[in-house]
Amino acid sequence: MASFIIEGGHKLCGDITPQGAKNEALQIICATLLTDQEVKVYNLPDILDVNNLIQLLRDMGVKVEHIGENAYSFKADNVNIAYLNSDDFIRRCSSLRGSVMIVGPLVARFGKALVPKPGGDKIGRRRLDTHFIGIQKLGAEFAYFPDRQIYEIKADKLTGTYMLLDEASVTGTANILMAAVLAEGTTTIYNAACEPYLQQLSRMLNRMGAHISGIGSNLLTIEGVKSLKGTEHTILPDMIEIGSFIGMAAMTGSDITIRNVSYKDLGIIPDNFRKMGITIDLIGDDIHIPPHGVYEIETFIDGSIMTFADAPWPGLTPDLLSVFLVVATQAKGSVLIHQKMFESRLFFVDKLIDMGAQIILCDPHRATVIGQGKTRTLKAATMVSPDIRAGIALLIAAMSAEGISTIHNIEQIDRGYQDIDKRLNRIGARITRL
Repeated sequence: MASFIIEGGHKLCGDITPQGAKNEALQIICATLLTDQEVKVYNLPDILDVNNLIQLLRDMGVKVEHIGENAYSFKADNVNIAYLNSDDFIRRCSSLRGSVMIVGPLVARFGKALVPKPGGDKIGRRRLDTHFIGIQKLGAEFAYFPDRQIYEIKADKLTGTYMLLDEASVTGTANILMAAVLAEGTTTIYNAACEPYLQQLSRMLNRMGAHISGIGSNLLTIEGVKSLKGTEHTILPDMIEIGSFIGMAAMTGSDITIRNVSYKDLGIIPDNFRKMGITIDLIGDDIHIPPHGVYEIETFIDGSIMTFADAPWPGLTPDLLSVFLVVATQAKGSVLIHQKMFESRLFFVDKLIDMGAQIILCDPHRATVIGQGKTRTLKAATMVSPDIRAGIALLIAAMSAEGISTIHNIEQIDRGYQDIDKRLNRIGARITRL
């Protein structure tokens, strides 16, 4: 188990460029299975989850070539379907949640897929019903084998249909969309997720020859085609990392510029940070965060306490609520953080309380933060990262704290953030990897 040793209290200064978006990258990599022609992908983040998925495709027989910095080519012209039954495939998939998105492409193109119960963050239940029910409606048959804990999916033919999703699941929508592009006839997906990363996937599939309309809305219409061709695709900058840098700059009183953020794709994230009292200056497509002495959380118009709650796009992404929570501990004012989608994602607050934060965990979904306006800085502590997003929140807390903190199990952070210690150290952080 690797660890970070963080010497807190140092201000950052300089420029930092966000990595490619992890959540988009996982979808795009799976989509390369839909064609036997070459697909080139640029701005892929060099992180564990992405690298593990790339290796999984290699093991399946996909020709993968590293063609440049953060750039790969994929050619799935000789996929070994028999490998799906191997113990090695099941072991790799079970530790990588993003692997569930190979189901749609494999069933659409080869008529068969196999996937174990996927792993990932320990943040509570994360249902696969939306994925499976949607693909079933296209004509696939599912069987579960409890002795191996695997799902086997088969389909002689997929046929387009109308479906109303029970939740606007991002990965569920992506999986169904990738299956539907090669289905016979028209598929209509209502209550579809419409995040920028889903829009990116849809545009890439259209460049490959798919016929998808309604991109950017919650109503997608897909006219099935017989085959797809190759293409090139560039991944968007990661909005979660951008939000993490904004919060980190404010909490440490730093002066940083975040380069090439694709501001139009950030949605309400910047405005929500402004409600925290954080100044965000837009310069071209860069974001500048000036030094903050104190930042004050707004109240609602009637004077009631501000609430930040996650919601499907264009609402606030749940992946940033951990950052909002930790940044609020040093703000002036109070806020309610309402994590609706996952029931275990707020359990890391006990570590912040040990550092001196004033937080009331109301229940598994809600926490009230009483900001201390930087009158009392956090104390250094020894912590364990439970998941990717809590891990970055704990790193932000440690960077602002007095003294030397230790974060264990940083593999969780590495799953989502590329060389985060090296990149932050270049602009003034003091982080040592053990």
